[in-house]
Amino acid sequence: MDTAVSLRGVWKTYRQRQRSARLRDVFQNLLRPAVVRVDALKGIDLDVRRGEIVAYAGPNGAGKSTTIKLLASLLAPDQGTVRVLGMDPVRERVRYVGRIGVVFGQRTELWWDHPLSASFAWKRVVWDIPRERYERMLGLVRELLGLDELWSTLARELSLGQRMRADLAMALLHEPEVLFLDEPTLGLDVLARRRILGFVRDVSRERGVTVVVTSHDMDELEQLAARIVLLHRGAIAFDGDFAALRRASSDRRVLLLETPPGARPELRGAERTGGENGRHEFAYDATKVRLSDLLEQAAAQTQILDVETHRAPIDEVVADLYERWQRQA
Repeated sequence: MDTAVSLRGVWKTYRQRQRSARLRDVFQNLLRPAVVRVDALKGIDLDVRRGEIVAYAGPNGAGKSTTIKLLASLLAPDQGTVRVLGMDPVRERVRYVGRIGVVFGQRTELWWDHPLSASFAWKRVVWDIPRERYERMLGLVRELLGLDELWSTLARELSLGQRMRADLAMALLHEPEVLFLDEPTLGLDVLARRRILGFVRDVSRERGVTVVVTSHDMDELEQLAARIVLLHRGAIAFDGDFAALRRASSDRRVLLLETPPGARPELRGAERTGGENGRHEFAYDATKVRLSDLLEQAAAQTQILDVETHRAPIDEVVADLYERWQRQA
């Protein structure tokens, strides 16, 4: 099959108990607390092809982690079907987990008071990974993720970045066909993020591993994946590539002009967002105004010493979309 992950009409609902802070409601809180229904996922339909990297994003509470937990067989849907590699993650769990890898940025599979090597040896035995496959993958991940220097270090003494590299390596020991990553670079520095993202790209390209990754860092996701799925209040609000995502929120650009000190050009169709000492920054929508027209306006008002233009950061584009959806809701 060309499809690795398939969700059809998936709903997941939580029921949250809520209690009043008023003293007079203390007995009601104990006997009949208010229960609120929260629909975390509302009829999700999603297909992911084999070997594809899909960024799965949305604001807090949109349903990202719930989806990953469904795909990791930690939860079952209330309605709809979840199929990964043609299997039901819940009904065929034992066979299923041997073909997927899961990494949660806020959890670890490592034994806290044991050296890194012990955790890897434990996984080989418990997961019954054939020795030949284990040795082959262990050599690969130790080299590419730089684990040799950490091999005898206790897990509790690892930095966050080192722990994430080790967790990613453990998730790949049994050569999974699909990899689910939930905030895998949470709290990491720039160098650690680059190493992990580069490794994920290489694994997908060279070994055909399907990857579904969640993150709040849009720039990071744009570097990693060609396709992005955005959730809003439990439903898919956008599914496409990053170029289409930018167009969906207008083609925002940033224009930087350098002029002699004291000049202050005003441009129709562009909003001044900052500037001082002869440096001026404007934001504009490239679908509504041409760059040449803006430069012509500026040249008519003052001498232009230098020009720079670039697309708005993807984080700003997505933040604008989130705000628009919230207003519409």
